[in-house]
Amino acid sequence: MGEGVHEPALREACRLIEERPSEEGATHALLVVHGGQVVHEFYGEGINQDSTLISWSMAKSMTQALVGMAVKDGLLNISDSHLLPQWESDGRRDITLDDLLTMRSGLSWIEDYVDGSVSDVIEMLFAESEFTGDHASYAASKPLLHAPGTQWLYSSGTTNIIARVLANALNEPTGSHQLFKSFMQTRLFDEIGMNSAIAKFDDAGTFVGSSFVYATARDFARFGYLYLNDGVWNGKRLLPEGWVEYAGRVVAHDPDMLMDYGAQWWVWPDDEDSIMAHGYEGQILWVSPRRDLVIVHCGKTDALYGAQLRSMVAGLVEAFPVR
Repeated sequence: MGEGVHEPALREACRLIEERPSEEGATHALLVVHGGQVVHEFYGEGINQDSTLISWSMAKSMTQALVGMAVKDGLLNISDSHLLPQWESDGRRDITLDDLLTMRSGLSWIEDYVDGSVSDVIEMLFAESEFTGDHASYAASKPLLHAPGTQWLYSSGTTNIIARVLANALNEPTGSHQLFKSFMQTRLFDEIGMNSAIAKFDDAGTFVGSSFVYATARDFARFGYLYLNDGVWNGKRLLPEGWVEYAGRVVAHDPDMLMDYGAQWWVWPDDEDSIMAHGYEGQILWVSPRRDLVIVHCGKTDALYGAQLRSMVAGLVEAFPVR
């Protein structure tokens, strides 16, 4: 264990998370990496270090990484507008890639995960509509409610639009996902050793960047470690300089989540320079550079207890010293 780590606090924080009453949620995996070493690893019943677990919206942060690689290659720039042909006839043509990455597109969207209520995200991912199987087109069809760049609104649809913009930049043929899949595999998964990772694509060939990457807890930690080290892996720069800082550059505060938001990454206000990939039902990838710390939590936590879980993980973070 690293110098200055409060071991009793670490053990107690892990216990509180792992032994929550069932009505508060179940932890499927809890992994703590400090100083490049696994210092705690827990798996729930029937799950082990080889089990692939769903990312839900942690995939959004992987989408941000892929865009960064395309920016590094000169294929995209965050100031790019005129992003989709179907937007050329109205004000949506002025939406920039930065607006999308920071959830400030101005497009109409209802992000609700409760069956029976009005929910664009459920309709996009699971319902029958004229856009069934084409998640980006569903989201891109929404009208502009605000001038681009002026209003923050969390939207899974926005991330799928980003994935489509990236696919277009890669010259992906209509209906195919092979170029995008190869780009993701060779530039991200292979480079950092995410050997378990499986990304899902919709029927139109677009990466479901909002929601669907499956990987082991250790492989999610590898992704976090890339950002912990400013986008450099084994001495090789994979992300452009400043891209990790951009991920955590706060543009809005979400009073419901009690967190800040950057570019496809959340920010915990009380852990300076930290960033968090966060998904439905309590998927958490916490990256704290000043503590040399990456934490992965995967499981199934009701939204009513989401804030409690995040606070529990924050307590775990605080067991580690600031460098």
